[in-house]
Amino acid sequence: MTRMPAVFAEVSSWMPRASTAAEQVDWVFGLILGICMVFAIGIFGALVVFVVRYRRRDRSPATRATHHNTWLELAWTVIPAILLAVIFVAGLTGFIQLSTPPEGAYEIKVNGKKWVWAFQYENGYIDDTLHVPVDRPVVLTMTSDDVIHSMYIPAFRLKRDVIPGRYTKLWFEATEAGTFDLFCAEYCGTKHSDMISTVTVHPPGEFDRWLATASNFLETMSPAEAGRTLYKRRGCAQCHSVDGSRMVGPSFYQSFGTTAGLDDGTSVTVNENYIRESILEPQTKARAGYQKVMPTYQGQLKDAEIDAIIEYIKTLK
Repeated sequence: MTRMPAVFAEVSSWMPRASTAAEQVDWVFGLILGICMVFAIGIFGALVVFVVRYRRRDRSPATRATHHNTWLELAWTVIPAILLAVIFVAGLTGFIQLSTPPEGAYEIKVNGKKWVWAFQYENGYIDDTLHVPVDRPVVLTMTSDDVIHSMYIPAFRLKRDVIPGRYTKLWFEATEAGTFDLFCAEYCGTKHSDMISTVTVHPPGEFDRWLATASNFLETMSPAEAGRTLYKRRGCAQCHSVDGSRMVGPSFYQSFGTTAGLDDGTSVTVNENYIRESILEPQTKARAGYQKVMPTYQGQLKDAEIDAIIEYIKTLK
């Protein structure tokens, strides 16, 4: 990764920089900002001098003084061309580096959906927050279940569209342990502004311990507690309330055991079988009064996780 010259180091000192990618981006940003500042000072300085020196003192007609200066014309053509070439090379070099993941990078699969992020680790565990080790390259393989989203991590200077039906990749190497904001930077619907998560960068040796502990939550929690955790992590909370308020989907509050109307005019009892079918095949028996926007969780939730969600819904009385 290209190192930022000392002359530009302070340009981005007010912005958190927590990855090697941020250093590369800040170097190009500092270069362009420095060039713009030099030209701005020169142009506005000359403007002030000309205004003061050549201000109009009388009303006599101006004389025609058009002339040609080859060296001046060459200077204002060649110098900007050289500067543009420097900016192009710096930008292209950074783009290639940021688009080429190194060999052996730790891979995390990312799934964007309305309106939550799902991060799947190499052991199959899925979380709604991104956890990575410090000083180790990480590559994100990303796709979307519905519309275009955009992964944006300001402190890492990274943003990449997440597109349905295809995969995009984004890689970085975190250089500082801590917690950093993660956003969706592409308007994706009603709750776009709620599609917020975090990146937790673990100190050396801590990431593996966290992953081992987090992956066993079904064994360390009661079924209802595990279901509540899944309700928050897997996007249920974005569309289904637990207090009876109306959202995109029907509320879970006091729903178990009741009779619900369907969009085809029939009704169904909200029991274990109906909840399981609604999770895996949500369009089969859609509730009356709600749009058919829920994505399927087929292949994304294990049987034990579905059971835990059912047990959590049973407690909402």
